[in-house]
Amino acid sequence: MGQRIIITNEQQEREKTYLIRRKVFVEEQHVPDEMEIDEVDERADTQYILIMNEEEKPVGTARFRPYGEGVLKVERVAVLKEQRGIGTGRMIMETIETTAKKAGYQGLKLAAQLHARKFYEGLGYQPQGETYLEAGIEHIDMVKSI
Repeated sequence: MGQRIIITNEQQEREKTYLIRRKVFVEEQHVPDEMEIDEVDERADTQYILIMNEEEKPVGTARFRPYGEGVLKVERVAVLKEQRGIGTGRMIMETIETTAKKAGYQGLKLAAQLHARKFYEGLGYQPQGETYLEAGIEHIDMVKSI
């Protein structure tokens, strides 16, 4: 595949993650632009994963941050449409899990869009609670022990 993984909190790299998120969430899913970038993006403990393709074009991203005792929260997982179905999302999630384990976390938590539930279940996540609406999209919380 020739993809390169970057884990960062540098402003220049964050801007690349925002471009992917805007394309996926704002343009494709019609999430209001003002909801997409939030205060979590400015936190010093928020990290980003950025997947670059062989042409060094950003094609996938997620952010992750500490969330309670021993838990890392995964958010804003996004892969450009042309990169879906070839393992980019799995690469993002496996990299976050490896990073979390190395840092001593025992669990991961995320809010999955309902259409992506099976993807996360395939990675070992378990649904928790009821479905709910966020930005007009059905979500369900999911957790994984690592």
